[in-house]
Amino acid sequence: MENDRNKAVQNFIKTLEELDIGLEDAKLDKRLKYYELMIEKNKVMNLTAITEFSDVLYKHFADSLAIVKVFEPKNETVLDLGSGAGLPGIPLKIVFPDIKMVLMDSLNKRVKFLEEVIEMLELRDIKAVHARAEDLGRDPKFRESFDICVSRAVAKLSVLSEYCLPFVKVGGYFIAYKSGNIAEEIMEAERAIKLLGGTVKKNEEFEIPHTDIKRALIMIEKTKNTPGKYPRAAGKPSKEPL
Repeated sequence: MENDRNKAVQNFIKTLEELDIGLEDAKLDKRLKYYELMIEKNKVMNLTAITEFSDVLYKHFADSLAIVKVFEPKNETVLDLGSGAGLPGIPLKIVFPDIKMVLMDSLNKRVKFLEEVIEMLELRDIKAVHARAEDLGRDPKFRESFDICVSRAVAKLSVLSEYCLPFVKVGGYFIAYKSGNIAEEIMEAERAIKLLGGTVKKNEEFEIPHTDIKRALIMIEKTKNTPGKYPRAAGKPSKEPL
C-alpha cells in the first residue's frame, strides 16, 4: 500500500514537471494533508466520488493545476466559483501562494469544510464564502472585482458564463474547465458570452500527462462591462440559458 502510494506520488511529480510546475516538499506535504482532510470529511458528507489516492492526485489535483496550459497565476485576485471540495482553488493556492483566492459555494456545509482546510493548511490571502452566484454577482464588493474567475462546475458554458463573467474585471479572464464536445458547446455559448461582455480568447484541448484524461480549458477575456441585469435571478440562468 505504501509502495503504491509512493509510486503514485512520484508519477504525479513527473506529471507536474511536464506541466512545468515545480513542487517543493512543503507544497507536496500540504497537498497530501489536503487529500487526507477531504477523504475524512467525505465519510460524513458528499464532497467527491473520486477517493482513490492516485485518482485524486490526477483527476483532481493535476487537473486543477493544468490551468497553466492557458494561464500561469502569479499574484492575481482569483474567484473559484462552485468550489465544492475546494477544486481547483485549493490546489492553485498551494502551488501559487501569491494569488488572492476566494472560494465560493452555495452549500454552507462545504464552505465550513473549506474553512477547516484553510486553517489546517495555514493558507493566507484566501477565504471561503457561502453564496449563490446569482446573488453575489450583484454585490458591489464582488462584482467585476476579480482578475480571474475559474470553475470546474458541471454546467453548460452559456450558463457558467452568466454565473462567472459578472465577477471578472474588464481585461480579466473567465477560465472554464471542460471536457467532451467543447467546440459545439463554445459555438452554442457565443451569443451569451458576447452579451455578457466576453470574447473567447483560447480553447486548449489536451490530455493530462501520464493519463488518458482529456481536458479542455476555455479562456474567455472580459472585454466590456457586463450589463447590470445579469446575472438573472436565482435559478433562471440554468433553466433558461441565454
